[in-house]
Amino acid sequence: MKTIYKSPEAKHAILELYDKQLARLDCAWEDRFVDTSFGTTHLIVAGNPQGIPLLVFHGGNATTAYNLLACPYLLEDFCVYAVDTIGHPGMSAETCLSPSNDDYGVWAAEVIGALGFESMRCFAGSFGAGIVAKLMCAAPQRVERAVLCVPSGIKNAPAWHSMSMMAPMIAYWLTRKESWFVKTILPMSITEEAIDTDTLETARASIDGSKIKVGMPSDVDPERMGKCQAETLVMAAERDCLFPASGVIPQAEHIIPHCTTYLLRDRGHIHRLTEDEKSMILEFLKK
Repeated sequence: MKTIYKSPEAKHAILELYDKQLARLDCAWEDRFVDTSFGTTHLIVAGNPQGIPLLVFHGGNATTAYNLLACPYLLEDFCVYAVDTIGHPGMSAETCLSPSNDDYGVWAAEVIGALGFESMRCFAGSFGAGIVAKLMCAAPQRVERAVLCVPSGIKNAPAWHSMSMMAPMIAYWLTRKESWFVKTILPMSITEEAIDTDTLETARASIDGSKIKVGMPSDVDPERMGKCQAETLVMAAERDCLFPASGVIPQAEHIIPHCTTYLLRDRGHIHRLTEDEKSMILEFLKK
């Protein structure tokens, strides 16, 4: 059986970190498993049980536990259904989907149906935002409203933009030195201050223990995206090496019918939101 983990011990280490991060959530939560045609999908249901249902997808090669710790501002107003992306580290099936076709969108639509909803509000970043973009094309009626932060799938940068991460990653694998590990992440974060302990631990666990997904969800078809009528907020980072705002914002405004865009000035792919930006996200999702 194929596995996304490098060894049973590596899988154990990743899931042990997952459990430790979940234990730090400042709210009650529960596990939920749903069946899809691609395999069993695991979710964490957390936040306000009486709140607006919100479907949340994490970034690539990360986990839902890490994502929830990074987005605590969602938990007071929303009943968050935080998905472990299938084929990525976590507790969902290890089935690897193609980032180039509609598989991720079809899978996400099946998750919404399996949860018992006709449609849901969606929040996602990076790889996860690309999943929502694919969902908006594959099953536009499933999306009520969406926030896409530093999204893949809208206007991805050429692959060579991220090549600066490869040399330090190889040096880290060879030497196991922390300095090389930090340099691996720096092209995405711009500054070391933007890299917190949870980001370091989650990235290290994935790089050390899983088979890293380098292919991001491909750019969606403009004609198909044009059929999605959901109000959408797209937040793109000015210095993002993967999905730069200079490409993402004009393309999003061109292909998404009801689109609001916001520039994360002087920030990279890994960044910190201001309190005003968090409030903007909450107000958008609650409308």
